[in-house]
Amino acid sequence: MQSSSFILSSNNISKNFWRYTIPSVAAMLVNGLYQIVDGIFVGHYVGYQGLAAINMAWPITFVLSGLGLMIGIGSGTLISIARGEQSMTNAQRAFNTGLILTFIISCLSFAAFAFFGGYFLQLQGAQQDIKHLALDYVSTFGNAAFITVLAGAMPMLIRNDDSPKIATALLVIGALTNIVLDYVFLGLMDWELKGAAIATLIAQGITCVGGLIYFCSQYSTLKLKISLPQFSWSESQKIMSLGSSALIMYLYGSFVVALHNYQFMVYGTELTVGAFAIVGYMMTMYYLVAEGIGEGLQPPVSYYYGAKKPQYIRQTLILAMKTTVIAGIAWFLLLTSFPSTLISLFNNSNSSLTLEATQGIRLHLFAMFLDGFIVLATMYFMSVNQASKALVISISNMLIQLPFLYFLPKFLGVAGVWLTMPISTMVLSVVVGAIVWKDINQRCSNHDDSDLVPAQLIEE
Repeated sequence: MQSSSFILSSNNISKNFWRYTIPSVAAMLVNGLYQIVDGIFVGHYVGYQGLAAINMAWPITFVLSGLGLMIGIGSGTLISIARGEQSMTNAQRAFNTGLILTFIISCLSFAAFAFFGGYFLQLQGAQQDIKHLALDYVSTFGNAAFITVLAGAMPMLIRNDDSPKIATALLVIGALTNIVLDYVFLGLMDWELKGAAIATLIAQGITCVGGLIYFCSQYSTLKLKISLPQFSWSESQKIMSLGSSALIMYLYGSFVVALHNYQFMVYGTELTVGAFAIVGYMMTMYYLVAEGIGEGLQPPVSYYYGAKKPQYIRQTLILAMKTTVIAGIAWFLLLTSFPSTLISLFNNSNSSLTLEATQGIRLHLFAMFLDGFIVLATMYFMSVNQASKALVISISNMLIQLPFLYFLPKFLGVAGVWLTMPISTMVLSVVVGAIVWKDINQRCSNHDDSDLVPAQLIEE
């Protein structure tokens, strides 16, 4: 239990937080390179129709990553709580159950992609060339669903085994592989979106293999065994319950992007969908940072929860919130200061696409720091074993956009579609902020003040 005693023996909340958060953010950004690099190569070698196609395929394939993250966060939370309780037996059981659950869910995902992939593209308004390109991408991922689901879970499992640097290193190797293969398959071999999908799957496969090797090595406290004993159906239900909010966040992202795609096709054109894809990549950069901060928050907060240290939880949460909000505001200012330069990463010389994407950045992303706050709030409730609250927030984040997405375009046209997300996020953040504030104050007021962490330990 050497790694567990590290957190327990250290009162430096800032050090504990950054020890997990920096590798988590790095890992998320590296993992996000899979999507962003695909977009860069597709934009340059296929054009705006390729961007529109990958943006319609993305809501479908993104679900696979969400399923992997659900298992990773659910298992990881149970592992960290067990470590805080000094029970390696329970930690090992959660690990074993998570791996078997990955295989079961992957089989179900393969069947769903095979039967419904084309139908989901049609619902977004995909037609002719765009539908053909998008279907190549979707079917390729569906045939290798196990790789994507396991790649989503593996970094979280390694991180909660107290090896965040190894998790990050594996993701870096995979991302670099993806960049090279994207150039080979799209730039040299002209495989279009199918080539982008194959490049991503090979890179994810490297991450998976590296993770499995790690859990067979002497560096891991959790061990991968062929027989995988201690599988528990009740434990699998806990994993899915704790991780369900993470999955809902991914479903929310997929659902909202799909609806925006449809509305942009109704009120705009294929070019508008291509611009939306570029704006989406810009937001993804911040969203990955916010999610990385949330994932960095989870191991120490879950440990403090198991060790009954509510004041440590509060201090960690405040630090995470400040970091998330500042990062969101800074990124938006950078985007609005140099929009053409950043858009050119995905666009060769289409001036109409640049103008549309610039408008999208200004209308769609001005409140994205609040979206980061909502992500952090969801991760907080998952970390303290309150899956129901986290789930309610995630579902609300999805449902609250529906009336805005229906009515605003009727009055404002394309601008109304762009404005839907920021306005609905502003409304929801007020409610979520009140819920988080009440929960953390109650948690601390019910506990002895002797655990309060001196302010100087936060600032060190």
